[in-house]
Amino acid sequence: MNTTTVEHARFDARLPKEQKQFFEKAAFLGGYRNLTDFVVRVVQEKAKEIVKEREQLIASERDSEIFFNAINNPQKPSESLKNALDDYNSFIANAK
Repeated sequence: MNTTTVEHARFDARLPKEQKQFFEKAAFLGGYRNLTDFVVRVVQEKAKEIVKEREQLIASERDSEIFFNAINNPQKPSESLKNALDDYNSFIANAK
């Protein structure tokens, strides 16, 4: 039987009593076992959203840079690309 050990860390937060009661109410109404489960789940979901959004933005910026670099500094066509163009032109010429 495989068992894995998960290392735990503690997270504490100070907040006004009214806010804690409000969060506890939300946890209860949301069907969570306790406030800790509620906070961990909600924060986990929000963290995933933020990380995904930021990673997409970074990828988008990188893709834009690659695209504009290719437009502004095009490479010379390779032999296989030249051959593909010749084949295409021959195909088009014979199709007429």
